[in-house]
Amino acid sequence: MSASARVVLGVDPGTAILGLGVLVEGTNRPRLVYCGALTTPAGQPHPLRLLSLFEGVCDVIRTYGVTEMAIEQLFFARNVRTALAVGEARGVVVLAAAQAGLAIGEYTPLQIKQAVGGYGRATKDQVGEMVRLVLGLDAAPSPDDVADAVAVGLCHLSWTQYSRAIAAAEQRQPEGDR
Repeated sequence: MSASARVVLGVDPGTAILGLGVLVEGTNRPRLVYCGALTTPAGQPHPLRLLSLFEGVCDVIRTYGVTEMAIEQLFFARNVRTALAVGEARGVVVLAAAQAGLAIGEYTPLQIKQAVGGYGRATKDQVGEMVRLVLGLDAAPSPDDVADAVAVGLCHLSWTQYSRAIAAAEQRQPEGDR
């Protein structure tokens, strides 16, 4: 990877399974360099589960030279206990990114699905298939948490490329036309 390559870590937060996907921005399309899941045993004390997730994310950041992180925003779930646990897992991921000095992009599930599949109500299978097609993979990343994490990274790359293009176009406009 070149020194100027954008290396994005996409994260689908969870306590039992935390999905990860590392993408490198390419000239034609992004390249997936790693995807996987960090898992923690249900019987393990919650603080140790969070520590394990934190250390795992830190390892991925260091191993792949991550320069930016993208994470799914927490949406309110019906089960408050689950929402709190996911929020805590999300917190340790954001802490790992902040500790590494990474910029963090946060996206809603709707934004992610629209960016990857063009449809905000896409199913898990549809998201996985779109990730497979966009990246030219033989199979969709598995389990769904991993495919979702890769989709978060793809959303971030799309969104930031779009934002840069808009900013560049605005700079080219004459002052009176803005």
